Amino acid sequence: MSSQAPPRLLELASQSLLREKALGIAALEELPTELFPPLFMAAFTGRHCEALKAMVQAWPFVCLPLGALVKGQRLHRETLHAVFDGIDGLLAQKPRPRRWKLQVLDLRKHAHQDFWNVWSGSVTHEFSLIEPGTANPMTKRQKVEGSRVEEAQPSAPLEVLLDLCLREGTPDELLTYLIMKVKQRKDLLQLCCKKLKIFAIPIQNISNILKMVQLESIQNLEVNCTWKLSTLGRFAPHLGQMVNLRRLLLSHIHISSDISSVKEEQYVGQFTSQFFHLQQLQVLHLNSVPFLEGRLDQVLRCLKTPLETLSITNCLLLDSDLMHLSQCPNVGQLKDLSLSGVSLTNLNLGPLKILLERLTATLQDLDLDECGIMDSQFSILLPTLGHCSQLRTLSFGGNTISIAVLENLLRLAIGLKKLNHMLYPAPVESYEGTNGTPHPGRLAQLHSKLRQMLQEAGRPGMIWSWANTCPCCGNRTFNDPGPLLCPFCMPV
Repeated sequence: MSSQAPPRLLELASQSLLREKALGIAALEELPTELFPPLFMAAFTGRHCEALKAMVQAWPFVCLPLGALVKGQRLHRETLHAVFDGIDGLLAQKPRPRRWKLQVLDLRKHAHQDFWNVWSGSVTHEFSLIEPGTANPMTKRQKVEGSRVEEAQPSAPLEVLLDLCLREGTPDELLTYLIMKVKQRKDLLQLCCKKLKIFAIPIQNISNILKMVQLESIQNLEVNCTWKLSTLGRFAPHLGQMVNLRRLLLSHIHISSDISSVKEEQYVGQFTSQFFHLQQLQVLHLNSVPFLEGRLDQVLRCLKTPLETLSITNCLLLDSDLMHLSQCPNVGQLKDLSLSGVSLTNLNLGPLKILLERLTATLQDLDLDECGIMDSQFSILLPTLGHCSQLRTLSFGGNTISIAVLENLLRLAIGLKKLNHMLYPAPVESYEGTNGTPHPGRLAQLHSKLRQMLQEAGRPGMIWSWANTCPCCGNRTFNDPGPLLCPFCMPV
């Protein structure tokens, strides 16, 4: 007896409609909504281009999540062209047909993950879908993200939504095709993007692409390029148009040694002034951005809304920068603060203490790795850290502290009920010789003592690990207590 399940009635109906092309296309007008997704999947998988074209024009939902259907596969050229042939046919109709529901073609691969599975019956998950313009929607229909929006106006353009990653190399065939279609259907077709990543690519190429994108649709921007300050100045006007930006990461800006102070100030001003337009910004990461030294206030005073995350890493700051940071009204509700790689050795940490006092009710994650903090400085922060009731993670590896300060911190941390993970440096007493290698026996003894303290305090579940630099290759290792060498340098 075969264990293979017989074809479902839905599958048989889809196969029949695709075999009889003329009959299938004619039947789309009367096809129940439930049959559209499985029929579309069958047509897409089998590359039935004429059926795809017709189904796009009759699609009964606001959103067509094509990217989730493709997933990790490459979108075949003929199927893509068939989809856009269908869209072209819709856009060419004046007035638009009343049955037209499609407003968004979503090419993102990580959106609407469950849509096709639910409709195909491979998972069981029910929730309502109310289609725009439907007075009596059917029950148990699938909800699609963005499907409960109001019905589009007759002249509303159709949106093509995707995530963009711009880097040097072979031109992206899909992006090239989409730009061509947007140019052909100007004002009828819009290219929208929620996540934009920019790596090494000429600024002129970036500008040419961004001219074709609805910049107000961008919510997440990562710029990870070794840009000159002048390049950042040229990019600034594009940034200012991203008025719905929620997350910004800027990394590795280079200041030429021959740039004049006047030009430097001009480019910095062009960039920082754009923050006035970013009224939805919640997350700001600035990594290896040298112009912040002595100018952090230029960024902070342009912030229009409270941040949830502020990360300033591998930068040089002055005492005045920390003072401005502690006084900025829009960092008083931070949940995540990172100053990793910012040298604090010679700075007054009084302003940082003031900032932490403002964050005692909100701060959840604090990263002070590789800041060069000494015992005396860390002791300034300890009392305030003890009042950060929402703190979940605390990381301060790569700093020079003693066992006494580490034990004081642990006693303080025990009272923080939400703190569950701490990364700390090997104390100075655990090192031996001149090569800066921690002694395994001393570390094991320290770990034993710390664990005993946690056990006695009823916090055995708290995770403690120490960060170390591998003496062979320089890579950072995380041990609990573990070996001193990184996995690549361990003997076989």
